[in-house]
This record gives sequence, structure tokens and C-alpha cells, in this order.
Amino acid sequence: MQQPLAYRMRPRNLDEVVGQQHLVGPGKIIRRMVEAEMLSSMILYGPPGTGKTSIASAIAGSTQYAFRILNAATDTKKDLQIVAEEARMSGTVILLLDEVHRLDKTKQDFLLPHLESGRIILIGATTENPYITINPAIRSRTQIFEVKPLQEADIQKAIRLALADKERGLGEYPVELDENALLHLSRGTNGDLRSSLNALELATRSTPKSEDGIIHLTLEIIEECLQRKALTHGKDGDAHYDVISAFQKSIRGSDVDAALHYLGRLVEAGDLPIICRRLMVIGYEDIGLANPAAAARTVNAVLAAERLGLPEARIPLADTVVDLCLSPKSNSAYVALDAAIGDIRENGAGDVPDHLRDSHYKGAKSLGRGIDYQYPHNFENAWVDQEYLPEQFRQSRYYQPKSTGKYEQALGQQYQRIQNWKKNGKK
Repeated sequence: MQQPLAYRMRPRNLDEVVGQQHLVGPGKIIRRMVEAEMLSSMILYGPPGTGKTSIASAIAGSTQYAFRILNAATDTKKDLQIVAEEARMSGTVILLLDEVHRLDKTKQDFLLPHLESGRIILIGATTENPYITINPAIRSRTQIFEVKPLQEADIQKAIRLALADKERGLGEYPVELDENALLHLSRGTNGDLRSSLNALELATRSTPKSEDGIIHLTLEIIEECLQRKALTHGKDGDAHYDVISAFQKSIRGSDVDAALHYLGRLVEAGDLPIICRRLMVIGYEDIGLANPAAAARTVNAVLAAERLGLPEARIPLADTVVDLCLSPKSNSAYVALDAAIGDIRENGAGDVPDHLRDSHYKGAKSLGRGIDYQYPHNFENAWVDQEYLPEQFRQSRYYQPKSTGKYEQALGQQYQRIQNWKKNGKK
């Protein structure tokens, strides 16, 4: 039986890795390790299909070391012993250990001395946060690198390479991939290249040639092979972003029915990561200080949705959309920050006042650092009149409170009270 396309197209060296340039690009950490022949054990963590195994394969292909793949959950201590024996005989073996977070104590205890000696270079792969799920004994002997979801351009590049490669890919097939079908392959899997390539192969092998001798892969065919609908069949390919934009603007405009409509379209398309990210942006960008509790509830709902997965994830998502739609709205905080950033870019940063500077080192007082600083908690209402801004910004005012929610109304009242204290002297 032929191996899947995603397996066959695994990179043979670092130059063939698609995406993850923050790790394998020129001058980046993993490439430097390989080029300097100073490989050390590492853990790669990130979503499925984003290149963890590909990076391990590319590392092995860029060295003279043997490369072995095991699974921490299903392979046994005996399997590890075989790898260790091979390492003893040949010098060094690169071991890709999938689901490394499921490594039990017996296997871990066996593996540790081999990591210490460098005979086995472990590349652990996991979708879980290693700072939480990986045993400290393993974690302390490895470097931890995050593998990020692939961008559309990365997936499209990999698809084109697979279609052109006659040795490992689908280059022997006369395939014509519609532009909208390519867009859906690159968007519909949420950065999972493995799913995109395997859907492409299924479509190619299961679609008969047309009368012109060409295998025409349309959007409808790719939708069926991915088992995921595209948002629309628009010719310009912008519908994906149009729906996301309409989703946020409907919530911002407090139109519950429209927001639920666009949420439904995103759910049907299976775009759970996009929905979750957009809702958190909305919670803090559009609701903000008018209702901070709603923003906090959004984060909890997103965590629940990510853990549940679709279709059940739609339940906390629906609750959140209704909550955010009908909540008071305020963008005052981030608008204020943008104003401050604009001021800094235009006028420079300015010097921190001497009385605010760090004074926790020998000689600070002789430099005038921290002298005359007044500790606000020693004063009534935890406030004392002293300057905090650099001199050229003393008259700058960025925050403009809104009155669309009780919480920000209270903040606004306190803000104005402090401004009055500054102007008139606190009484």
C-alpha cells in the first residue's frame, strides 16, 4: 500500500521545510544547531499537521545520524531499548518521540541517561503545552520550541510542490486545481498541512479525467474530500475574510441575529480557531472597559470551546456571541494606548523622571535615582500629587472615558476626580 502524500512529501533537509522560518530559517536556532553540528534534545509543540515531524525529518536528513520514530503512548520500553542499542553501536540516533507528554515514568527513567550522554538526541513532539504536561526531568534536558500554525501561503506552496513533484508527489497526474479549490485547501484545515495534502491526494486519485484528459479539481470536489464547506463560492476568494469581518462588525453593532448568522457560517466551515481568536479580540477591542466581565467570560468560553471541539463548541460560542452583542461597548482603553504610541513615535520616548527610576542598586542615590519618590499607599486614597510622565509629555491626555457601561462610568468618575486633584490640589 502506498504511503500517504503527506508522508511522502516530508522534507529531506531544512531547506525543504515549509513554514516555521522562526526556527529553521537562515540564522535561526535549529538551523544554527544543525550547521554548527551541535544538536541537542528538544521538544516541539504546536497544533497537529504544522510540521513537528517534518522538522525532525529535515534535521535527520541534514545530518549523518540515524533517524527513528516512536510513540510515547503505544511503543514500549523494549522499543526504546532497541533504539538505545543502535545508538550504542552507531554513535548517535535522532529519536522522534511522538506524544512525548504521555511518556510514563518507566520509559522516562530508561531514556534519561541516554539523553545525558548524547547518544540519543530526542525530538519530542506534542500538541500539549510542555511547560504543563512534560515531566520536569525531561523538560530540563531539552530545549522547547513552539511550532506555529502554517499560513495560507505556506500551505499553498506545499500544495504546488506536491503537484509538481513526479518522484514523491502527484506530478504524474494531469491535475488542474481551481483557484477557489486551492484557497479552500489552504484555509479549510486551519493550518494543518497534513490534512490539506491528504485531501488533495484523495481528490486527485478519485476524480476521473475529463474529455480533455485533465483532472479538474473544483471547489466542490475539494469540499467533499475535506468534508468541510467553504464559506461561499465567491470568485474573488475574499469571502473567507468578508465573513470574519461581518461577524465582528455585527457584534460591534449589537445585531444578535446577524452575528449568529455569521457565526453559523464559520461553524459550518469548521473554522473554530478563527472564531475563538476573533471573539477574544472582540471582547477586549469592542466591549473593553464597558463590561470587563464579558471579556473575561469570553476567554472562559473560548477555553471550553477549544476543549470540546466542534460540534459541541458551538454552544459556549453562541452564549458568548449573544453576551457580547448585547453588552455595552467601549474601545477607550486601546484607543488611548494607540494615542500614546503615536505620541511616542512622533516625539520620542523622553526621560523617565529621576524620582521614578530604579534605586535598587549600589550608587543609585549618588546618581539621583529614586530620591523624593512618594509612596502613594502612605497617603489618603492611595494618591499623592507627583509627576510620572517624562517632561515633554506632562500635558498629554490619552484616556477619554466613555459612559456606556457602569464599570467605565465609575472609572471615568475616578479619572476626573484625580484630574481635579491635580488641578486644584487635593482636599
